[in-house]
Amino acid sequence: MSIIRRSLGAAAGLALVLTLVPGYAAAAPRASEKGPVGWDAYRRLDRLPELATATEAHQFSSYDRTGGNNDGFDGTYSCLHQDAGRCVIAEHEGAGEIGSIWFTRDEGNVTKTGNIRIELDGMTVLDAPLQDVVDGKLGAPFVHPLVANGDQSSGGVYLKVPMPYRESMRVSTDNNPLFHHVSHRTFPDAEGVTTFDPSDRAEDVIATLKAAGTADPKPRAKRSRTRHAPVDIPAGGTATIGEQDGAGVLTALKVTLPQLVGPTNPTVTDDGRAFGADGHSQFTAAIDPANEGVRLTRRYDSAIGNQRADVLVDGNKVAEWSPVPPTAGGQWADQTVDLPASATAGKSSVTVRNAFVSSDLDFNEFRYDVDSIVGGEATRTDTVDVGDGNPSEATHDYTIEQAKWFGTRTFSYPPSDEDQELVQPSDPVLANARLWVTVDGRRLVDSPLGEFFGTGLGLYEVRTLMSGVDPEAKTLTSWWPMPYGSHVEVELHNGSDVAIEGGSADVTTGKQARDRGRQAETGTFRATSRAQAVVNGEDYAFLDTPGRGKFIGVTHTMVGQITSGNQRNYLEGDERVYANGATEPQWHGTGTEDFYEAGWYFNRGTFNAPTNGNPAHEISSYGCTYDCTGAYRLTIADAPSFHDGLRFTIEHGPASDMPADYASTAYWYGPGDEAGRSAGR
Repeated sequence: MSIIRRSLGAAAGLALVLTLVPGYAAAAPRASEKGPVGWDAYRRLDRLPELATATEAHQFSSYDRTGGNNDGFDGTYSCLHQDAGRCVIAEHEGAGEIGSIWFTRDEGNVTKTGNIRIELDGMTVLDAPLQDVVDGKLGAPFVHPLVANGDQSSGGVYLKVPMPYRESMRVSTDNNPLFHHVSHRTFPDAEGVTTFDPSDRAEDVIATLKAAGTADPKPRAKRSRTRHAPVDIPAGGTATIGEQDGAGVLTALKVTLPQLVGPTNPTVTDDGRAFGADGHSQFTAAIDPANEGVRLTRRYDSAIGNQRADVLVDGNKVAEWSPVPPTAGGQWADQTVDLPASATAGKSSVTVRNAFVSSDLDFNEFRYDVDSIVGGEATRTDTVDVGDGNPSEATHDYTIEQAKWFGTRTFSYPPSDEDQELVQPSDPVLANARLWVTVDGRRLVDSPLGEFFGTGLGLYEVRTLMSGVDPEAKTLTSWWPMPYGSHVEVELHNGSDVAIEGGSADVTTGKQARDRGRQAETGTFRATSRAQAVVNGEDYAFLDTPGRGKFIGVTHTMVGQITSGNQRNYLEGDERVYANGATEPQWHGTGTEDFYEAGWYFNRGTFNAPTNGNPAHEISSYGCTYDCTGAYRLTIADAPSFHDGLRFTIEHGPASDMPADYASTAYWYGPGDEAGRSAGR
């Protein structure tokens, strides 16, 4: 064998270790019921139904071993052990595959973690600064969306490059990484396993992932056929929108409902700064000398409560930013102060200083709009755009003292009453219409229409690898492969009190390809939907089922019922996965937004990625009383398989102690019976 180090283009000076393993070009042996391994996890999504019950899913994470909430704040449980000064966060002897690696610290900036080193079968396949890796500086295959930084995954960073190994794996970092998880599968043997080769750029996989939510990611099924049907269903009625006899696989389902309306308040991305006690910011701004006073408007993050500061013009105090109670996170607010003519009249510019008085945390600022009042009318005469590296700061002689933070946020402004009225007839259809899929006489999908497609809070854009929602086209599309042995029927039941009118449905079926020598059992697709007011002291269960199967994802609608204080505290809950009768979880996470591979309560706002996302966040609007969150996670390369039952749960709050209404749809494959035997005929 040989180990080659090479410089990677724009990342000159960064070392990626490429390990050349004998036999890369050789034909892989039989996979022995492991299901797709390595890049085939994404290249052969038509093989998702393979149960692969010979594998087991495990996770290393920094969760608090005492049952508390110290899941990484000081790094107490982040290192399994130290080795030559390095923090080892995951290791395994035997065959397996790393499916997902996630970190966060410092609000999503992982620079202080230093290098991440991944060793497979005794050879180093990656050794580079973690921040550079997740920024995509190493090049393919370590580029977005196979990796993501804190801006792309809303406060978390991840690597989704599947990395198989035959004998051993170890993941370590230069420094304590604080919050992390490493999800991996273990195999009973190394048959069919080829050690990860970082020189495979996997550009076809990257292209597929970049198209997530807009195109079928699977290889085209044999004898594929699409049937189109109109959809007009009275309240309480049911319509069959697709039906097929014989053996095959349902490969795509698209529902178009022109009457659907989504929220219209757009998100705004802006960068800014914050200062603390004894601090201030200062800038110059152009004004009209004929002014009768000046109006100064500040954009700020309203989750930080009671921000109070004195406003000085040319050294004299003339106004005050008054304290405002905090809102739930994720919203912009604008605050205005009037600068009197006695301080501004006859001047073409003024120097404004904001001097800290008090705050729950700090005084933050993203943008200042300067309006001169002339003849009783406000005219915009300047804008100061705050942010690290923003040219506007230099133009306006901006300075800051006692700086506490700088960064980027993606929030929305509160919607108007008119905006909220527009969606009122639409949301009940998404919440109360149900999708039914009956396979070989068994109804295996019975899910709320919106939540099945990942949009349980209303019509929001969703772009997962296996489904998509396009609010402009009013389409909801799924590409989950659903094998059937003799018959499949797709129905839409309108459980709402609103008639569905002028819609359409497209159902695509075909024949499932069979790989010669493949041993894994083919299962049938299931969607298990639940909704309940959570119970104090009890975890909420996404799925609790006996027997065999494979869990491949979940959409999750969280309606918080915390009336005051930290209204997102329900996000402090950890996921826990128990397979095959285990009494201790094989997965134990570090927080709800961490499970969705973001961080810090989704601090960059909503986002969509191929296997994880937070497409919706509502705050005291659109029917949400307090704080509501929609999220999804697909476990494509790290799917928990089970042969004797699975219980997949998540806490609601630090100790399942926060009030909320939770709903979810779990995607999984169970025993195939007739479908498994016949789908490929």
